[in-house]
Amino acid sequence: MQKIDLSGLWQVYLDAGKCDALPAVYPDAMTLPGTTSAAGLGPENPNRETYFLTDAHKFEGYAWFMRTFEAGEWADCQVMLTLERTRKTTVYLDGKMVGSQNSLCAPHRYLLDGLTAGTHTLVIRVDNTDYPTRGGHLTSPDTQSNWNGVTGEISLTVAKAIVSQVQVFPDIAGGSLRIRADVLGEHSGFASVMLPGQMEQLVPINNRTLEGILPLTGNEALWDEFSPNLHTLAIDMEGDVYTTTFGLRKFEGKGRTLLCNGREVFLRGKHDGLVFPLTGYAPTDVESWRRVLQTAKDYGVNHYRFHTCCPPDAAFTAADELGIALSPELPFWGTIYGEGETGYDAKERSFLIEEGFRMLAEFGHHPSFVFLSMGNELWGSKKALNAMLADYRKYDPDKLYISGANNFQWVPEVLEEEDVFVGVRLSGERLIRGSYAMCDAPQGIVQTTAPESVSNYDHMIAPEVVADTTGKAGKVLIQYGTGVKEVDAESAQAFVPNVPVISHEVGQYEFYPDFSEIDKYVGPLKARSFEVFRERLQQAGLWADHERFFRSAGKLAIDCYRREIETFLRTKELSGFQLLDLQDFPGQGTALVGVLNAFMASKGLITSEEWREFCASTVVLGEFEKFVYACGEDVRFSVRVSECDPRNVHTSILCELLDGDTLLAKQTVPVHSTGRRLSSPVSVCLGQVHTRPFQTRRLTVRLTLEDGTVNHYPLWVFPRYPIEITREGVTLGDKRVAFVASVEAAKASTVPAIVIPDSEGKLPATYASDFWCYPMFRSISQSMGKPVPIGTLGLCIDAQHPWLAAFAQEDYTTPAWYSVIRTAHCENVDCENPIVQMVDNIERCQRLCLLWEKEGVPHSTFRLWEAADDIAVRAFAASLVEALT
Repeated sequence: MQKIDLSGLWQVYLDAGKCDALPAVYPDAMTLPGTTSAAGLGPENPNRETYFLTDAHKFEGYAWFMRTFEAGEWADCQVMLTLERTRKTTVYLDGKMVGSQNSLCAPHRYLLDGLTAGTHTLVIRVDNTDYPTRGGHLTSPDTQSNWNGVTGEISLTVAKAIVSQVQVFPDIAGGSLRIRADVLGEHSGFASVMLPGQMEQLVPINNRTLEGILPLTGNEALWDEFSPNLHTLAIDMEGDVYTTTFGLRKFEGKGRTLLCNGREVFLRGKHDGLVFPLTGYAPTDVESWRRVLQTAKDYGVNHYRFHTCCPPDAAFTAADELGIALSPELPFWGTIYGEGETGYDAKERSFLIEEGFRMLAEFGHHPSFVFLSMGNELWGSKKALNAMLADYRKYDPDKLYISGANNFQWVPEVLEEEDVFVGVRLSGERLIRGSYAMCDAPQGIVQTTAPESVSNYDHMIAPEVVADTTGKAGKVLIQYGTGVKEVDAESAQAFVPNVPVISHEVGQYEFYPDFSEIDKYVGPLKARSFEVFRERLQQAGLWADHERFFRSAGKLAIDCYRREIETFLRTKELSGFQLLDLQDFPGQGTALVGVLNAFMASKGLITSEEWREFCASTVVLGEFEKFVYACGEDVRFSVRVSECDPRNVHTSILCELLDGDTLLAKQTVPVHSTGRRLSSPVSVCLGQVHTRPFQTRRLTVRLTLEDGTVNHYPLWVFPRYPIEITREGVTLGDKRVAFVASVEAAKASTVPAIVIPDSEGKLPATYASDFWCYPMFRSISQSMGKPVPIGTLGLCIDAQHPWLAAFAQEDYTTPAWYSVIRTAHCENVDCENPIVQMVDNIERCQRLCLLWEKEGVPHSTFRLWEAADDIAVRAFAASLVEALT
């Protein structure tokens, strides 16, 4: 066997007009693998996109690539051209068309017949227009861009017989391994196949297919998250040896429990849309993917969901090594119409079905290829989806099949052929994640309830009583990408799923831009959106605060993610979640939702070690009904362990109450194992907490397992004040502060006064971070006639200001502020140095004040009398009185 690398310099002709005739000249040159945009070919793009990154040399049309190669005496050989990761291609050899292929996921392979010794001209036409389907995140400007080129292997394989698409199907219980491969060319009718530590065996070849069953010894190590053991299969074809790496594992569902090799699994996943801003396309080398996946693993991730896309082979190889379970999807986001229905597209349906088979054939031998999903948020024919699932299962029974991510939205259903349910709700009110867009209301517990760490979704997934229906039939408006569309919703019976449940696209908490990233976009994709955002801030007079906004908004978003993830870990009926996202999403309005930036690099807001306290295979969980205490209250809570690693056995948890580094109390409690991932809760009491008047005390509960696994929970302790709060003002002992409606009234007051502006028609103050991206969901809400999102990103606080001296001392939103915020609205004020302000989104860019001074008079939007009995509200009021009198 001979392998000829065709990477290097190719002559290029770009034709946006798409003439089918072979070019007469090729005026440009570039290196393949690569893209025309990365090579700087094509017209310069002057646009400054704000909904996604700007492709500096956007080109759509035909890109013709030409080069010559030398052929040897290959008359008796098969010659196969491989093009990995490209678009629609047509290949010409010496001026004659060889064929065309259109896979967006699998390599394109062409047999070059009739080659004589000498020089030959090879032309590849790549077309990135008029795809057989819209392509999802494979072709979207929101992710890797609609590039043109070939980004992976470009080679010729020369051999008498060529083996490709080797598949392995382990039967661990039966002690055997079924193999299947394509064989092109002359052969003896058999191939010699060898497994490690075994004698070679002859496997028959019939109709160009090698297929047989090999015995296993029973001593082979299995593959899983913690021990990703791999084995090598060698196929000797007429002296040419083809090797394939595989793993032995069995994923299956037992009721709502997901198992790997008979052991319970909990997926800590992330969404991925193949975002690689430095190149504009996904890498095809293993080392790049190893680096990316290891970063995700450092943040506790053991699962990837590829949104409407499939990664290249290198990603599967790296995931094999790291023990990460992958779920690629067909490149489809829309409606699956039944045959004969209006909207049915036979060519598109055929392409999607074939693409799924190509994915299974090409990548199915990888143990990391665990799930195959039919697409994102699909509607339409359940019969057609069921048929697709059944056909794929017949072809490859080793995978778990998903009808789609969050299909049928408000009227979800588990299809007959479906192995796993991925969604956000099980009916209109049975929510299984903590945050939702306003157009997708009701909203989740992170958005609507006080911070706590006791809730879970067990009662949503498996309620004791369910209603008769989840929804009624009819036409409904749904979010579709960055817009909306109308779909036909079928009525569906309420149900309790009896398959593993995975929560879909969880989190989506918005961070503030880090403008230091602008200069990092040195490839074909430019962050001109950030340049526009910077100009908006400068025009609004907010630029001086952008670093404070970045830190304050980031701290809140991380805490929202923590609440979200720990809620999932406390849910025994759940088998996992898929974050949206660990990483920023540069499209759909610029959705900065990651603790990592789009380059998968830290933003400096939290370390991977700190993140793994609440997102890892082992997490010690504190179950607190609240994080705010009054002086003299007992600190009571429960503890339990979420443990996925079978090597770990825990017997006790050390619970400590700390004031800084000072130990105030401790208690060691046992771990009560249930035989499953989640141990039983054990009650803890660390005694009373105290503080002095006009001093808010921040304490920490530290939970530690014997192996050093640790988690921390902050608590705030407020004094009990003999304070009276009314609509007219606040009285504390002989001190009084009045609430008035104007500066004039404040100046005329006989006691210190605070101006409280009217809240009518004003933007409400809210605790949690904005969902996903304000401009996108503002537009969608308006199109659907639904409430527009509030769109704020938490507080930015001058914590050292004297007015706050007796209150919480953090400069960002914490649970101490929850009840206080709920009394407030946001006032758009021209004020340089507000004491408490709400960080606004980068589209609206307003100075949203909650507590500020103007004309020498205090102003506040906090209507404290609405929560006059709340301990935090009383402490906040006392701090104001003490400072102003």
